[in-house]
Amino acid sequence: MKSRRVRTLAWIPMAAILLLHPAIAAAQEANNAPGNPPGRNSQQGADSKAATVRLTLQDALARARKNSTQFQSALTDSAIAHQDRYQAATALLPSVNYNNQAIYTQQNQQNGLKFIANNAAHEYVSQANVHEVLDLAGVSNFRRASAAAAAARARAEIASRGLVVTVVQSFYAVAAAQQKFLSAQKTADEGERFMKLTQDLEHGGEVAHSDVIKAELQMQERRRQLQEAQLGQLNARLDLAVLIFPDFNDNYEVADDLHSAVPLPTLGEVQQQAARENPDIRAALETVHAAGADVTGARAGYLPSLSLDYWYGIDAAQFAVNGPNGVSNLGSAAAATVNIPIWNWGATQSRIKQAELRRSQAQRELSLAQRKLLAEIKSLYAEAETALNELGGLNRSAELSEESLRLTTLRYKSGEATVLEVVDAQSTFAQSSFAYHDGAVRYRVALANLQTLTGVLTAP
Repeated sequence: MKSRRVRTLAWIPMAAILLLHPAIAAAQEANNAPGNPPGRNSQQGADSKAATVRLTLQDALARARKNSTQFQSALTDSAIAHQDRYQAATALLPSVNYNNQAIYTQQNQQNGLKFIANNAAHEYVSQANVHEVLDLAGVSNFRRASAAAAAARARAEIASRGLVVTVVQSFYAVAAAQQKFLSAQKTADEGERFMKLTQDLEHGGEVAHSDVIKAELQMQERRRQLQEAQLGQLNARLDLAVLIFPDFNDNYEVADDLHSAVPLPTLGEVQQQAARENPDIRAALETVHAAGADVTGARAGYLPSLSLDYWYGIDAAQFAVNGPNGVSNLGSAAAATVNIPIWNWGATQSRIKQAELRRSQAQRELSLAQRKLLAEIKSLYAEAETALNELGGLNRSAELSEESLRLTTLRYKSGEATVLEVVDAQSTFAQSSFAYHDGAVRYRVALANLQTLTGVLTAP
C-alpha cells in the first residue's frame, strides 16, 4: 500500500510538467518575440504593460518643458532679468536705514580735552536715515533693465519654440519607426512566404533551384531589414525618453497620428503671425532699446546729481531719550548734496563712445534679424508645402507598390513572371513604405519649424 502511494506521488510532478508544457512554450515564444527586449519574462511584460504611459504630442511637449535643461535655463535667465528690473526700479525710490553707533574717545588726563572729531568722550548715535538720489543714470538703468528683461522673455520664447521642433521630430520619429517596423515585419513575412512558394514550385518541377536561392537571399535581406527597423525603433524611443522623462522611463507608447490630415496655413497667415509673434525680432528690438538706455546713462555722467538725506534719532553723550538735564536727545536733521562733475580725463566721453558702438551693433543685428525672418518665412513655407505635395504621391506609391507585389506574386504562381520581378516588387514595396513614413515626418517637422516663426503649432 505504501509503495503504491509513493509511485502515485512520483507521477504528480511529471504530470504537472506535461500539463504546463504548452503554457511554458507559449510564454517563451512571447518572450522571444522580435518586439520584446531580451531577458524580460512574461510577468515583467504584463507589469510593464499595465504601467505603460500613453502620450499625445501635447503630453510630450508638456513633459519636455518641465524636464528640458536648456529650456529651464532660459526660463531662469528670464526670471533673473526680471529681478534685475525690480532692483533697478527700487533704486529709484527712497531707502530707509537705521544706524546705531557708539564712539569712545580717550581723554587727556592733564587738561581734560578730547579729540575734536567727537562731541563728547562717549557719543551714542541711534537714528533713522531716509536717503534718496535723483539723477538721470538711475532712470537709464531702469530702462535698460526693463529692455533686458523683455529680451530675456523673448529668448525664453525662442527656446520654447526650438524645443517644440525637437520634440515634434523625436515624437513622430518614434511613430514612423513603429510603422517602419510593421512594414519591415510584413515584408519579412512576405519573403518567407515567397521562399516557401518557390520551394513548393521546385518540388513540383515548375521552377529551377536558382529561384529558391534568389528567394532565400531575398528572405535573408528582409530579415536584416527587420532587425535594423527594430534597432531604429529602439533608438527613436530612447531619444524621446531622454527628452520627456526625468527618470528615463522607456515604458511608454505614442498616439499614432502620423498620417492624420493636418492643413497647411496660407502664406499670408504665416507672414502676419510671424510679423506679430516672432520672438527673434522682439529680442533684437529690446536689445536695441537696452543699448539706447546705455547711451543715455553714459551721457548722464555730464549732468549733476542730487542726493537728499533726512535723519531722526539720537546723537548724544547718553544712550537715552532724555539727557541728565531733562533735555530731549531726540532730534532730526536734513541735508541736500549736489554733485557736479567737472573733470575725469575723458572717461565719460569714452563710456558714451562705447555705448554708441554697442547701439550701432544692436541696430545692425536687428536689421539682420528682420531680413532673416523674411527669408525664413519663404524657405520654411516652401519646405512645408513641398513636403505636403510629395506626401500624397508617396502615399499613392506605397499603395501601388503593395498592389504590384500582390499581382506579381500571383503572376509568378501562374508562371507568367520571373523571380527577379517578384524580388524587385518586394524591394519597391519596402522602399516606398519607408519613404511614405519619412515623408510624413518631414511634413510634421516642417510645420513645427513654421511654429518657430509664428508661435502657432498646427495640430490635427
